[in-house]
Amino acid sequence: MNENKLKHLEFIQGVINRMGQNSFLLKGWAVTLGAGLFAFANTQEMDYRFILIALIPTIFFWLLDGYFLWQEKLFRKLYDHVRKKGEGEVIDFSMNVEPFVSETSSWIRTCLSNTLSLFYLPIIVIIIITIAFVCKY
Repeated sequence: MNENKLKHLEFIQGVINRMGQNSFLLKGWAVTLGAGLFAFANTQEMDYRFILIALIPTIFFWLLDGYFLWQEKLFRKLYDHVRKKGEGEVIDFSMNVEPFVSETSSWIRTCLSNTLSLFYLPIIVIIIITIAFVCKY
């Protein structure tokens, strides 16, 4: 295999790994922040405003996680494109994923994928149920 091609694939794989790591960290922060705000609200006589605050970062983490997953998919398309290049083709070390946007589902559609929805929706539902419970009493 061409040395330039191998190096280009390594660069792309590095970006894919960072996107996956960022996604993992966001999930951890979403759970930690939500649990922390619940604990703080519990010490403050369960004021619904503290619980409501947990909803905002959870939604932002969901959107940001969707963005990282979308970018990861685009870089996987770029990786596949570079992988399929022939021995005689020029390797330009381009990291431009714009040509693959039309081949991949949109950012919002990625946010609503099963992978992310099954993680963030239960958190949001728990927050909403807790707010409704606190407001009731």
